[in-house]
Formats: sequence, C-alpha cells, structure tokens
Amino acid sequence: MIRATALLVGLLALGACTQRAPDSAPAEVTRPVERAVPQPAARPAPAAAPTPSAKSAQLRTYYTRLQNDLLAQGLLRGDGGGPDTPYTDTMLASNFIQVALYDEYVADGDGLRAQATPSRLRRWDQPIRMSVEFGPSVPAGQAARDRTGVASYAGRLARATGHPIRVTDEDPNFHVLFLSEDDRADYGDRLRQIVPGIGPGSLRAIQNLPREQLCIVIAFSENGSSSYAKAVAVIRAEHPDLLRTSCVHEELAQGLGLANDSPQARPSIFNDDEEFGLLTTHDEMLLKMLYDPRFTTGMSPAEARPIARQIAAELMGGGAS
Repeated sequence: MIRATALLVGLLALGACTQRAPDSAPAEVTRPVERAVPQPAARPAPAAAPTPSAKSAQLRTYYTRLQNDLLAQGLLRGDGGGPDTPYTDTMLASNFIQVALYDEYVADGDGLRAQATPSRLRRWDQPIRMSVEFGPSVPAGQAARDRTGVASYAGRLARATGHPIRVTDEDPNFHVLFLSEDDRADYGDRLRQIVPGIGPGSLRAIQNLPREQLCIVIAFSENGSSSYAKAVAVIRAEHPDLLRTSCVHEELAQGLGLANDSPQARPSIFNDDEEFGLLTTHDEMLLKMLYDPRFTTGMSPAEARPIARQIAAELMGGGAS
C-alpha cells in the first residue's frame, strides 16, 4: 500500500512568462513546474452530497477496513515518537538528504516509475497560499472538519518552516482537493483551470489513482527550476478520518519540498512502513532544515550535505553522533 505519493518530476514548464498566459502550451519536462495565476474561488461543499457510485462505496468500506487493520498492528501512530525511536544529529542529517534531495519517482515515457534518484533542493521561495476544495460528493460535515484540519496544519507548517503559509481563496497557489472516485473522473476541466497547460501524464496521475495509492501531490515551477510556484494535493474523500488526516499531513509536507520517502527515516511519515500517520518532531526538524536560509534552492546533494550536518547538530543541541 502506498499511503502518499509526491510527484515532483516530469511536469510542466511554462516558458519565460510569469503572470501572463503562455503563447503556446507548455511542454512536459522533468521537475516541478508552473506559474501562479488568479483562480476562481473554491467551490463550497454542497448541502446534500449525491449518492456515491458502487465503486466509491466499495472503496470507502475498503479504506475503513485498512485503517482498522493498520491500527490493530500498532501503526499510524500519532505520538510523534519517543524513547523507542531515538536518532542522532548524524541520522537527522542523513535523513534530510535522502528525503529532500532525492526524487521518489522518475519519468518513464508518459508515466512515472518508482526509483529514488538524486535531485536538487526544491522548496517555495514565494509565500504559499493554500486553498481547500471539495468535490460534489463530499458531505458538508466532512468538508467542514477537513477545512478546519487543513487550516490548523497549515499553521503548524508555517511555524516549523518559518515560511509564510496561509489558507485563502485569494489567488491560491497550493490547492488541496478532497475528491472521491466519482469526483476525480469528472475533474479534468477543473484541473486545467488550476494548472493551465497541465500535461496528460499529470492528469492521468490524478484521475487514475490505483486503489493502493491513497493520495498524491504534484508540485510545479517555472522553466524547470527548483523553486515551486504551484502545487496540487489530492486526498481521497473515501478515507476514514485518520487516513484522510494522515494523507493531509504527508502530502502537504511533501508539497513543501520533502519529496522522497526513506526506510531509514524514523520517527517519520516519510517512510512507507506506515508506522507513523501524523507529522513527527523529527519531521518538523526536516522542514525547519529545508527552509533554513543557509541552503540555496537548487543545491545538489553534495553541496547540501555539509550544511545539513551543521544544522542538524545545532537542532540536536550538539549531541554526539
């Protein structure tokens, strides 16, 4: 099972323009991409959601059972780690390099293939304006809870990174979409509004999620640079509350630049073993490191490694490694 996937490769390049529409459609390239443009206000959740299809109803049952199974195994922890999950400054620095400077996927024709690949340090150099949007199938009560949860988590991410992050419908550049199986099938036009010129591979990645893939985030930047200008996170509306929250925690953090998962990262949500379901104190340190001004957006792993060691030692109080 894949709890969350960050697709930060093989996306859009919008040419040299910034706030104007491009003269021609952008080309697919390897790296996050896009520009921020004014977007219509997010659509509110309807008062009465339509009856879900049989497939959507089956998925809701499947994910409820999945969450229960994971909890029964002691997974999806929300305690942030403790005495059973010790780590040193050396481990923290190594985890940062693996999570922040490697890609989880590589372009493979029109699709993407799982393969950890050295990359560049990616992050936002402009303020992040998150909007929260719901498909027509999402019940009003669930939408209200999720909107509140995203707003609270955005505040936590802002505090951890020191980067300006707020939830707003005014010219958003980070779109958080809660969509059911039924919603995603008809969301192509809306996705093209959010990301003008979005490529077919990115559309397929969002609209054709396999059952094992619980959520996804795609980040975009201008001209194939390493500085993000837009992101789209998609959370399955069929998830029970904890799985939805878990997806929000990982996708929004990955959309800030922590693109990869590592089996060595612990205690962490950036690890496919499902042990932790919510952002940990270790992960907050990774976010703090990512937005430390001593790093430069676009740095290679070799350039970033000595800086990561220095920052990690400071965060850990100079503890022995």
